[in-house]
Amino acid sequence: MTGFGPIAEAYDRWYETPEGKDIFNAELKCLRSLRGQGHGQWLEVGVGTGRFARSLGIAKGIDPSPRMLEIAASRGIGTYEGSAENLPFLESSFDGVLMALTLCFVANAEQALKECRRVLRPDGRFLLGTVPADSPWGREYIEKASKNHPVYALAHFRTAAKTVELAQNAGFALILAASTIFWKPGEEPRPQPRVEKGIVSEAGFVGLLFEKSSRKSSSGNDSEGEVGHPNQWF
Repeated sequence: MTGFGPIAEAYDRWYETPEGKDIFNAELKCLRSLRGQGHGQWLEVGVGTGRFARSLGIAKGIDPSPRMLEIAASRGIGTYEGSAENLPFLESSFDGVLMALTLCFVANAEQALKECRRVLRPDGRFLLGTVPADSPWGREYIEKASKNHPVYALAHFRTAAKTVELAQNAGFALILAASTIFWKPGEEPRPQPRVEKGIVSEAGFVGLLFEKSSRKSSSGNDSEGEVGHPNQWF
């Protein structure tokens, strides 16, 4: 997850545009619906400039971009420089971990997910927000990536089903899902963003809440525990 330093200011300013505000408000509402009160100590992996962490009351965040972290720190976030694939925290350090629009920018998604699981306490929660590759917004971003967009060209978008599969293979069990952004690129957004339960195929943003399964990972030693099949959420 690299390459954001030179565009940190432009990236952050986008959230102040009309489109950026509408999209962020919808995504935030979706994540809040899943996180609930979110008691305990949480970490955001890929904290960026700290907008999600600040709005969700998450005190700590890690990111590989020093400039991004400077902006996040100005928002009151306790910041750590590092990668998602090698988190500088002891096992069972956090009650919750958030990855909002981050997994698609990580070089080794499988390793990053295993690291998120490692730093979670046994009853910890993992909240992941993603833009599905097969949604109207995912297709729009993939098209922009093909034209060397400075942000989307760095991303690897996946379907919601593939994202769930990766998380399950890392030792997570899906417990809740929610979807939002039902307007298409170029359309006027809804005055009040709608959030629907489950994974909705046309939604431009999907939130996924996992619990730490007793099964360590697809290659780990622990094999006890069952995880739900992703198809039950579609």
